[in-house]
Amino acid sequence: MAGLVSRWVDRYSVERQEDDELRRRTVAAGCAAIKDVPSREVTEVHGVLNSVALRPIGDATALEAELYDGTGSITLIWLGRRRIEGISPGRSLTATARIGLRGTERVMYNPAYRLDAS
Repeated sequence: MAGLVSRWVDRYSVERQEDDELRRRTVAAGCAAIKDVPSREVTEVHGVLNSVALRPIGDATALEAELYDGTGSITLIWLGRRRIEGISPGRSLTATARIGLRGTERVMYNPAYRLDAS
């Protein structure tokens, strides 16, 4: 049992360190934390793409990506796109657009973006 607890603590510590590093990179990029930016404001957010998926939205197709910055996440949605070169899980980027809501989920539609060097 002690081994299980020890592994959980080690994993939690690594995740905290990764979150702290992401927050530092967000500040260094001159962006606000995702959890702090208000809806309906045009803003820049910075983070790492956790997931990228192709989703149907009505009659259209959209590329959706979850951006995480260590404080929260936001869904980036590019309408009418099936693929964007460089948009893949694990990539770091800065996105700029107006923050909206889709239900209770925070989203940015068709954001301008800058990929970080890999």
